[in-house]
Amino acid sequence: MGIRLPGIMAHAKHILRVGSLLTSSTACNVPKGYLAVYVGETQTRKKRFLVPISYLNQPAFQDMLRKAEEEFGFNHPTGGLTIPCNEDMFINLTSRLNG
Repeated sequence: MGIRLPGIMAHAKHILRVGSLLTSSTACNVPKGYLAVYVGETQTRKKRFLVPISYLNQPAFQDMLRKAEEEFGFNHPTGGLTIPCNEDMFINLTSRLNG
């Protein structure tokens, strides 16, 4: 049984609505069922990842999102979800969720 984080889910839904309204090429390249997130520790070195929306139900992913929100909030100029963490840590976590 996972921890419910209504604030994060509401924020993710808002991002999806805003993203669908954007006309930039990055917004158009997000397949249905995925969410674009920007990962990186510095503003100039953020990398874009596409993650399945199902990750939002995973306790480990929710924990990472909660920590990021508490420390930094979720802000990105294009409406994407920004996770200010080490890219290797993010890849490690998503790899574990995949397999």
